[in-house]
Amino acid sequence: MIDLHTHTLFSDGELLPAELVRRALVIGYQAIGLTDHADSSNLDLIVPRLVEVCRDLNRYWPIKVIPGVELTHLPPELIVPLTGRARALGAQIVVVHGETIAEPVPPGTNQQAILAGVDILAHPGLISAAEAALAREKGVLLEITSRSGHSLTNGHVAQVAKETGAHLILNTDTHAPGDLISAEKALRVVLGAGLPEDHFQIMLENARRIIGRVG
Repeated sequence: MIDLHTHTLFSDGELLPAELVRRALVIGYQAIGLTDHADSSNLDLIVPRLVEVCRDLNRYWPIKVIPGVELTHLPPELIVPLTGRARALGAQIVVVHGETIAEPVPPGTNQQAILAGVDILAHPGLISAAEAALAREKGVLLEITSRSGHSLTNGHVAQVAKETGAHLILNTDTHAPGDLISAEKALRVVLGAGLPEDHFQIMLENARRIIGRVG
């Protein structure tokens, strides 16, 4: 399992980074991204600390740990500049909290995240075909999620991706220990989104391409 969207107690997760990573390793994860929620108030606090802990954990455990961030509930106009700032601080994965139907995310978030060239547009809700086509053009992955609430539009995201050729990734949006999933459960999420079984491996390859870019 590769999971590039998780949260620690640096935002609203329950676990220290080390415990989250250890639990992921024990259940068979190959790689994990630590992508805590951020805006301009905490970006410079979170990212350097995740960079440091990922460096430490990668020295000792056989799991790839990647520092990142999830830009969350921002005015859409801030997404482009804060994406650049996050990368400058050392974030190797930039996720944007997409327009899920479960929360009042500002309209325009999906489009601005794609224009910013982020790595992953998380739970993009009722994303339009035009936005999905732009995501394909920009190389932004659209997320299929196991997270309750956000997962309600997995089927829509999968269908729009199929129509436009947009690329997908499967993540958990983990906040608590029980949110981590096995590969078997991940496959059920893929099938539940209306995708064929082989798309699980395709999404893993998409995640590996991100990991390959960051080294």
